[in-house]
Amino acid sequence: MCSALRLLLAGLVLIPVQGTQAVTGSTFEVSATISAGCLVVGGVTTYGVLDFGTRSALATGVVGTSLGGTTVTFQCTPGVGLSMKLDGGQNSASGTRNLKRNGGTQLLAYQLFSDAAYSQALGIGTSATVSYSDPTAIKLPVYGRTTLPGNLPAGTYTDVVQVTVTW
Repeated sequence: MCSALRLLLAGLVLIPVQGTQAVTGSTFEVSATISAGCLVVGGVTTYGVLDFGTRSALATGVVGTSLGGTTVTFQCTPGVGLSMKLDGGQNSASGTRNLKRNGGTQLLAYQLFSDAAYSQALGIGTSATVSYSDPTAIKLPVYGRTTLPGNLPAGTYTDVVQVTVTW
């Protein structure tokens, strides 16, 4: 009986099972999530320079300029809302931004705007929308205007404004 059982087991092992095949293919899922956002091209050391130029101490009248120099460029996912907020600068007083004479106390008031027509003021601490048509080359729209009084002491007048950009 023992040899019969061994023969029966050997027969079972040798008999192939009909219709069974090894699984050689299957599927798996691939996905990605793209988050909306922006990046600052080249990093940030300064957003640019707002330079009213060199003027005579006796000059009078309105002088305007725009943010220039090596300005920062943003790249955003198309459709991302971008906004900026500017503080009062280092020399603001009574809600007015001021340039201050280096080594002195004299001030020259100035205003900032988000358009070249000087019609959309950038108030202190107020958020402003940054419009753009090319999401790969966004520049901050900042325009400045001051009125020269004609009686300022000669010197270099400066201020530093903190810009916060959000998206």
